[in-house]
Amino acid sequence: MTSNKARQRHGLPLLKDSAGRPLVYDTLFPQRLATAAKVYVKQFSAHPLESDASELYAPPDGYIDGQGNFHKQRKSPSDVPVYEIILKPEDGPYPLPYMAIQADGKAWDGVATEPGAPFYRSRQTFYPDASRILEEIERAGGGLYAMADYDFFRPSPSGGYTKGLPASRRTDQGQGDISPEHLGEDFFTYGPYSADAPRSHLARVTNMVQEAFDSGRYQGAIWLEGSPNIEDTVYWLNLLIDTSRPIAGNAAHRLRGLVSADGDGNIVDAVRYITSGVWADDQGRNRMGSVLIQAQQIFASREVQKEDARPGGYVTTGGHGGIVGSLGQDGPRITFFPNRKHTYLSELRSSLLPAAVTGVRKEGSKVWTVTVPIKNSQGEILPAAIPLVTIVKGSRWHMDPLAKASYEMDIAARREKNLASYPLSGIVAEGLAPYGKLASSMESELRRAVLSGIPVVKAARGNAGGFMKTDPQNLFIEGQNMTATKARMLLMASIMKLGMLPPATDPDNPTGDEIQAIQEKIKNYQEILHTH
Repeated sequence: MTSNKARQRHGLPLLKDSAGRPLVYDTLFPQRLATAAKVYVKQFSAHPLESDASELYAPPDGYIDGQGNFHKQRKSPSDVPVYEIILKPEDGPYPLPYMAIQADGKAWDGVATEPGAPFYRSRQTFYPDASRILEEIERAGGGLYAMADYDFFRPSPSGGYTKGLPASRRTDQGQGDISPEHLGEDFFTYGPYSADAPRSHLARVTNMVQEAFDSGRYQGAIWLEGSPNIEDTVYWLNLLIDTSRPIAGNAAHRLRGLVSADGDGNIVDAVRYITSGVWADDQGRNRMGSVLIQAQQIFASREVQKEDARPGGYVTTGGHGGIVGSLGQDGPRITFFPNRKHTYLSELRSSLLPAAVTGVRKEGSKVWTVTVPIKNSQGEILPAAIPLVTIVKGSRWHMDPLAKASYEMDIAARREKNLASYPLSGIVAEGLAPYGKLASSMESELRRAVLSGIPVVKAARGNAGGFMKTDPQNLFIEGQNMTATKARMLLMASIMKLGMLPPATDPDNPTGDEIQAIQEKIKNYQEILHTH
């Protein structure tokens, strides 16, 4: 917001506190100097007890007299002892009052020029890449630059260059000029101007992260994302990225620069984790998979879930651990190793995915198999290869007493839409804990989906603490102790590896051989659920 210093200069109403009084202090924002400036800082003003140990300090650089003039020697008992500081533009950003106002002379009180203004009449709050974030952390004493060198990538940025950017000003690893970017197409924010990244964008994410690791230049990677979504993406990277190097995710629950902001500390901890090597086995390979590091805790990506929008607001799921280590003043410590396949051990890693798999499509009353490309000739995942997997929920007191299977119109409609438009698709059905039990009408419609070639995973609601029993006689994939959201990510990746189930010629009247063929394919899915 426009500072009171700027408001006073332009004759604008001052910012006030909740009691209606003008703010005592302006909020400071990191900004760059345009030219060198000399400032004088009062001696013993950095801490209220510095002067209590004044005999331990060297003399000041000089003194400021009553007229504001600087002298090397004290001229009067009232002269103020000071330190002389030269601030330079190359020093990096300094916290300073925000002096900008709007083009029409009004103060900036928010991101938009007026309440409810469209995006093109607003400012962006998110960064186009993480370079400025690290610069500001370093300015605040983060010590990041002493630990590592950094490159910055924009696989799914939350801020964009709506007017484009010349190559000479790029701070990321891309090449050439950046063309004008558009919200919801090139960058994806949340908040007042929410724009979710499409499912197909996961292909770009996977390809860019994999290419970075394939370069051999990096000791590890940090994935930054909004706190509501990061748990899904970090698990996706755990499944798809073929690397023996560590991946750590970070999010923030409080805005940067404000009281109790937690994001900067999380990033510092992630760098400490990667550079420490505690993740490595005897051969230097990552034994932890991708992790989420929040509030000095290290979470396995499969078992972490956001609980609340506060620092420390992440919990473990599945009832059997999930916090694999912590970070204290003496560095990171690992206490448990995830017993799941991950990254370079994952059966779903991008390098093992086939060039194409079998999909299903319905034409008229018949379900046909079709070939769906997964990769291009360069081995990159295609955007159209990312499967559509939806979640349905069941509960007690569900049925209408007169209902038949047709009661589940939402499941039936989703099945038909998938068969018509999405050759790679799946369903996660969240039922009662810990069994994944659903109403009979729901199971009937989901069974028809399976017989049409659509794989269905059953998950238990909430953070189930028990393992779901695997039943090889039914037509469902049991989700172990996974949450529905994590099961969704795993099913998406599994479909890209295994393809769809073999559909029955008549889903309402399948033959014994058709059911057996489906069950054989489900065994492959179930093995992945057991091991990833």
